Amino acid sequence: QVQLVESGGGLVQAGGSLRLSCAASGGTFSMYAMGWFRQAPGQEREFVAAISWSDRKTIQADSVKGRFTISRDNAKKTVYLQMNSLKPEDTAVYYCAARAVGIATMREYEYNYWGQGTQVTVSS
Repeated sequence: QVQLVESGGGLVQAGGSLRLSCAASGGTFSMYAMGWFRQAPGQEREFVAAISWSDRKTIQADSVKGRFTISRDNAKKTVYLQMNSLKPEDTAVYYCAARAVGIATMREYEYNYWGQGTQVTVSS
């Protein structure tokens, strides 16, 4: 069983930056693909970014390309989401997810474990 705990959310002005962290415990973190998803009020949860375990290949949603970067530190069992040039439409609860198959995917149902989420609010 894998437990995921997100941190780093908060309130930031438009144009600012935040770095989210997701610490994992249990399981073999280094072999999991890791992803970030977000859910804005009244909307469905959507894919943000993901990273594979071996070649660290990353994929991002079009809406965040060039602004958000996902990375991982297997020694620390942590995945990060660096968010730059934030916009009010980035406001959401951000969730970390782990996939036992180590290839990154944007499909939510392919992730096996989820964190509780961290709130990101971007003011205009």
